[in-house]
Amino acid sequence: MTWRTSPFFAVLRRDLLLLGRGLADVIVSLLFFVLVACLFPLGVGADASLLRALGPGVLWVAALLATLLSQHRLFAQDHADGTLEQLLLSPDAPTLWVLAKITAHWIGTGLPLVAVAPIMGLLFDLGQCSRLTLSLSFALGTPVLALVGAIGAALALGLRGGGVLQALLLLPWFVPVLIFGAGSVASCATGQAPTTPFLLLGGALLAALALAPAACVLALRFAVEE
Repeated sequence: MTWRTSPFFAVLRRDLLLLGRGLADVIVSLLFFVLVACLFPLGVGADASLLRALGPGVLWVAALLATLLSQHRLFAQDHADGTLEQLLLSPDAPTLWVLAKITAHWIGTGLPLVAVAPIMGLLFDLGQCSRLTLSLSFALGTPVLALVGAIGAALALGLRGGGVLQALLLLPWFVPVLIFGAGSVASCATGQAPTTPFLLLGGALLAALALAPAACVLALRFAVEE
């Protein structure tokens, strides 16, 4: 078995193709993030110092909420058409295809946020260092949001009002990522190296990579059995 035919890349390729055919989730998440970033300076005013102080937190909150918008659909289609049961019964390690689905979801919803973050930073008068730090913090933090969010999506799968329940379950776990991400940009703005926030975000990413796929599999098995 080559890497191209491995379960991970097979599911990743399939989900990316499906994502390319239905771009609604990608567009909605990105548009929400851009709208929040554009509207907030209009409401606050033209005070550059205030915008610089609030910008990192606002952009991170917008990214967090944009991630939540489409997270509940991560396993919904596979659950509806019976694919989920087949994947759980397959001899391949289920954590691999779960990780592949999360990766495809992040490529569609998280990676665009990483790309546009420096541009949105201009609206808050962030300097070049702060904009670069913002993009790097998104690159480390949004995968954590995707991994942790997948657990919530699995727990709320098939439940009425699952989207609201998922948000209530996930928001407390998103807070540390929000603090570390915004803190890294704030450190750069004050002339300090954002090493500590980046290390904390990296540690959170490693922990999420190690724990989230297995937790998702357990939650999905419970949802299918129900």
